[in-house]
Amino acid sequence: MTPRLDNTLKLAPASIKAMMTLEASLAASGLEHTLLELVKLRASQINGCAFCIHMHATDLRKRGETEMRLYMLNAWRESPLYTPRERAALAWTEALTLVAETGAPDADYALLREAFSETEQVHLTLAIGAINLWNRLQIGFRAVHPVEGAHAAA
Repeated sequence: MTPRLDNTLKLAPASIKAMMTLEASLAASGLEHTLLELVKLRASQINGCAFCIHMHATDLRKRGETEMRLYMLNAWRESPLYTPRERAALAWTEALTLVAETGAPDADYALLREAFSETEQVHLTLAIGAINLWNRLQIGFRAVHPVEGAHAAA
């Protein structure tokens, strides 16, 4: 894959700074770091953003997340590895990432409401919106994730 632009982050510094400020506020929101990273990883899987999948899977591993929870994330509904709170966040992530198809169903909102305070609901929704924007930036301009190991493509 060939990137369409060399460094999108340097081409719109004020806008990227605003996004980074949003990310910092979400990190300080009180939502668990692992939960936020699982949400980012799941949205990136849905969107097919290799750059963001690599980034968030790497971050989760560095923070001690198990390989099995990373492998099973795409099938979280069929796996007992996720807490009720994580399940509510993942359902909401899927509903909003695919909002044109789902319309943000009442059933998914009911799960969210049971597991998160109103303030947390807003922070989580902002986090989902932010990762979807990052995905579109990286996919649209064909950002390439780092390649490690012996299996790197030629």
